[in-house]
Amino acid sequence: MGEQGRVLRLLEPQKSLRELAQEAVRQAILELRFRPGERLIERTLCAELGVSRTVVREVLRFLEAEGLIEIPPNRGPVVATIKPAEVEQIYELRSMLEGLAAAECAKLAAAPDIETLGQAIKELRTACTKRDPRMSMRATDKFYRQMFATSQKSVSWSVCESLNLRVNALRMMTITTPDRQRISLREMERIFRAIANGDGKAARAAAIDHVEQAAAVARRVLSEGGASENLGGSAHLQKRKLATAG
Repeated sequence: MGEQGRVLRLLEPQKSLRELAQEAVRQAILELRFRPGERLIERTLCAELGVSRTVVREVLRFLEAEGLIEIPPNRGPVVATIKPAEVEQIYELRSMLEGLAAAECAKLAAAPDIETLGQAIKELRTACTKRDPRMSMRATDKFYRQMFATSQKSVSWSVCESLNLRVNALRMMTITTPDRQRISLREMERIFRAIANGDGKAARAAAIDHVEQAAAVARRVLSEGGASENLGGSAHLQKRKLATAG
């Protein structure tokens, strides 16, 4: 068969029930519908997901390999928790990676990129008005996802994604402190303005300042012993819903 006659067809494989269940539980963990340190009970997961215990056990093994859950000796699986020694390292990494991405994004952003970033900022404003931390977290994730994509820092974003459980837990801890949601919005707006103006230096400075301010709030909360109450934002968590069908 000649080059003209060759037809290649790539069919998207159907996801298995285990993969669908794994995505559902992973998303619930990353969105803090399961809190850090919360025990994951197999029979409850079976009921909420509508799958067998065999499937649930496979899901838990995969999520343990990803670092999202831990299985302590003589105990059932629990959502991974943030170790105090990890906190400073997480903010150091965020400061470096987000600062570089913001600077590069300001240089490379085209009109559609600015529009997407601007929409995320609008959603942040709405979340602030509604005092909805979870909505704020979703909008923040949308902003950063676009910022890193535009900056073409794919490896940096992969690192950030690997930290998402810890970052989201820290975000929920800080954003539920008094007035932090409003201040955080102001800081994010500053990053956006610098990117929209094509000012890489200002974008990097604004991104680093935002991380440093969040780190300062986290240190204060942790020093006051509020980590157990604030990690995961238990007072603001909505009823958990898991589904394997889209």
